[in-house]
Amino acid sequence: MDQLALIIGLLLATVVAVGLGDRLRLPYPVLMLLLAVALTFIPGFPEFEISPDLILPIFLPPLLFATAQKSSWAVFRVRWRTLLLMAVALVVVSTATVAGAAWLMIPGIGIPAAIALGAMVAPPDPVAVESVAGRVHMPRRLITVLQSEGLFNDAAAIVIFQAAVAATVSGSEVGPNVILQFVVGAALAILIGIAMGWVTKVITKLVTSMVARSAVTLVVPFAAYILAEELHASGVVAVVVTALELQRHTRPQDAAERITRTAFWDVVELLATGLAFGLVGLEIRHVIRDEGTAIFGMIGMAVVICVLVFVVRFLWLGLLSLTARRRRNLLPTSPKEVLILTWCGMRGLATLALALALPMTLPDGSDFPARHEILVIACAVLLATLVLPGLTLPWLMRVLKATEDGSHEQDAARVLARRAQSAAVAALKDHDLMKELPAEKVALIKEKMRRLHAELLDGTLQNETTAEKRKRGRELSIAVQTIALDAARQEVVSARNEPGTDPEVADRVLRQLDLRTMSMPE
Repeated sequence: MDQLALIIGLLLATVVAVGLGDRLRLPYPVLMLLLAVALTFIPGFPEFEISPDLILPIFLPPLLFATAQKSSWAVFRVRWRTLLLMAVALVVVSTATVAGAAWLMIPGIGIPAAIALGAMVAPPDPVAVESVAGRVHMPRRLITVLQSEGLFNDAAAIVIFQAAVAATVSGSEVGPNVILQFVVGAALAILIGIAMGWVTKVITKLVTSMVARSAVTLVVPFAAYILAEELHASGVVAVVVTALELQRHTRPQDAAERITRTAFWDVVELLATGLAFGLVGLEIRHVIRDEGTAIFGMIGMAVVICVLVFVVRFLWLGLLSLTARRRRNLLPTSPKEVLILTWCGMRGLATLALALALPMTLPDGSDFPARHEILVIACAVLLATLVLPGLTLPWLMRVLKATEDGSHEQDAARVLARRAQSAAVAALKDHDLMKELPAEKVALIKEKMRRLHAELLDGTLQNETTAEKRKRGRELSIAVQTIALDAARQEVVSARNEPGTDPEVADRVLRQLDLRTMSMPE
């Protein structure tokens, strides 16, 4: 009962942390982590134990799925070079650098165990990044890069970690077969994700309840993750691909379902994030307590690794910025963006879960090499990369004057809004319904279409009273607007796949079309 009460308390604290974070302009995951660490100092505070094997399967699928739903295949098609260089190559470089430093500093750790430590601290957390970056008006393209990196870097880190631990346990070395294992696991995971997306599409067609169709999406991420892991594929990639496939299969007439599902997942993501980071704080306190005074002898090594994590990311992004000047759709493009993306490399759930997943002993009964040092360093990196940037990013954005007013994005949205409006008008002109209407009704419909462009840009819904809506005629309005908005959505979807179109802006316009559809009278 104590553990159930603790979970409920953390969920309630999440809601309070969100409100407090809004007032203080601080990210609520950081507040939850600090709150949980502080709570464990209270005498008699209940212990909470969770198996390390369950941390990733419980929290990673819903959080990855929630983040991936905000993206699309079009975004990945445009940013694929940045994705590979940051989500895969940077993870490998960070792992190798940290492993080399750990091997030199920690006596008896061995190369495989050092690689395991490097893999733990390599992947940034997409949930932490989004909760911080969204509050400081960071340019949308940078947030998208951070989200995309976070969706896939866990896959590379987990494969390297598992290979390193297996090598440590067996007494062998980490070989080049890790590359083949990653490629095969990722390819199989993509197939699993596509299949799960198709199965979900079939299920949602058979289920008539909108609430039940939204609930299906809560089960699907766990199913995709568990199935992929059972087949020795990447559960991370399978979940992300499943979410992207569901986005690809959406239809114009499903606007109400998409809005309901978005609201549902906003709640799930908020509570799961708060609970996850609350448990991270509890586990960090356990590590500090278990190590006792021995932890002071590990501070120097932890500081060196923390600095290395920041430096490696900064240098790697600096090299990318030089390449970005010659290649299109590659980020970052300036020293300012390099510094921001470096500061946003926040570690989180995956780092803690991998640290806790370390075996206690080897098959011969001896202790896992340098396990205590590895745990302390992993927790130090998590705190340094999460708390410090999380509390100082608003100040950094002000100093760099890097906040964006959205003018560039608004210009791109304006072009798409005009195309959507033109498509809606053209669809109505060609429809038989318009030919049967009296002149006053046609004039009313034309006025609605003139307003569509502005509504897509400012994101506001119709400010009409109930009486005014009744005057316009419910059945006629639904029929006309459905024809127009379906055509508008199809035009924006087509535009999103065209060269030169910003897919992130197109996704935003599509969400506004969904809101516009939901505002139609019933």
